[in-house]
Amino acid sequence: MARKARRKSAARARFTLTSPDIRPNGTIGMEQVFSGFGCSGRNLSPALKWSGAPAETKSFALLVHDPDAPTGGAGWWHWLVVNIPAGTSALAKDAGKADGSNLPAGCTQIDTDFGGPGWGGPCPPAGDKPHRYNFTLYALKTDRLDTGGASASLAGYMVNGHSIAKARLTGKFGRKT
Repeated sequence: MARKARRKSAARARFTLTSPDIRPNGTIGMEQVFSGFGCSGRNLSPALKWSGAPAETKSFALLVHDPDAPTGGAGWWHWLVVNIPAGTSALAKDAGKADGSNLPAGCTQIDTDFGGPGWGGPCPPAGDKPHRYNFTLYALKTDRLDTGGASASLAGYMVNGHSIAKARLTGKFGRKT
């Protein structure tokens, strides 16, 4: 009976994703902004923390996407990390190094729209309205996704196919002309 009560309690817990670096719907700081394409940020991925994942979670995936990018509707993939171990509840600031050295063991990064793995911070076109950057953490029902060579879209498809819950944090960033 106690086990059933614990499951109900876990099911009621709200799956949340937070960051000390980004307030919900707040402006993303220059520390996270890309360095290149006319942007002069430090390109450090933000620290992220989560809680309330379903008890049956076997791994996590983090997908960071800008739906406002002028790409003909595809948006822009800024960071994709899969195979985050189930016991993980946070990623440290600058976990998004291209070589994966600041990620928990076993994680896999997918190539972003910048052309390689790792965090690629915001850098919208100058003069555009502020873009939204959706950090979506997925609780998955599988220990591991075999994403070898997968594009960002294929990885997203695989993540969604194994998702049992998701939590989202959105930050915004724009550049003046």
